[in-house]
Amino acid sequence: MSTPFYVSPQQAMADRAEYARKGIARGRSVVVLQYVDGIVFVAENPSRALHKVSEIYDRIAFAAVGKYNEFENLRIGGVRYADLRGYTYDREDVTARGLANVYAQTLGTIFSANAEKPYEVELIVAEVGPAPEDDQIYRLPHDGSIVDEHGSVAVGGNSDQIGTYMDQRHREGMSLAEALKLAVEALSRDSNGSERTLTAEQLEVAVLDRGRPQKRKFKRVPGSQVAELLGEAAGSEASSEGEAGDSEGSGPEGSGSESES
Repeated sequence: MSTPFYVSPQQAMADRAEYARKGIARGRSVVVLQYVDGIVFVAENPSRALHKVSEIYDRIAFAAVGKYNEFENLRIGGVRYADLRGYTYDREDVTARGLANVYAQTLGTIFSANAEKPYEVELIVAEVGPAPEDDQIYRLPHDGSIVDEHGSVAVGGNSDQIGTYMDQRHREGMSLAEALKLAVEALSRDSNGSERTLTAEQLEVAVLDRGRPQKRKFKRVPGSQVAELLGEAAGSEASSEGEAGDSEGSGPEGSGSESES
């Protein structure tokens, strides 16, 4: 009679975590940044049928990487939870924090269950507030833990390098064009450090805009507007560089008075 193969609980959890991380890393990255008027979501996603970024409720949006069928099931469950809670109590009672807790319980249960493989997904739940300091961004890895993020966050692909790049360059009060340009620059960087070109057609962009007069703050940004915003950011950067060059040559040494004498 053969001896049963024994694996310690610690090793089993480590193996499941490694399995999930590898699946998530194969997906294209999603980044989320705060800007002066809200929160912008930017995903490398050439598909127009399968969305990585979606609305959950009035002020809440959802972004995910990994297996589409798995995070789509979670998205649908989140919408049902939000609708039921908003109908039973009040729309203001539906919050990103509450939704993140629900997702954490679901992911944690699936991750620790012996009969199922872990979900190969990583989620972001964000809520826009009346002011930038009221914005909430939560990242939920495959094991159901919750990470409270501020400023910017990246998931999927080479998220560590992308996140570091954005953390070093993100600042408070950025315009939508500036935040979008930073997101595209970060997504354009490969794991080996080289850069590639991402066009508006390869991006899925959406915002939670606190300035929208209606309750629903979520809005998808079409490719034509994405291209305009990227052009606007590039033009603004070129203009600021030109102004800096002019100011350098406007002092006494650059005035041309010595050449005339």
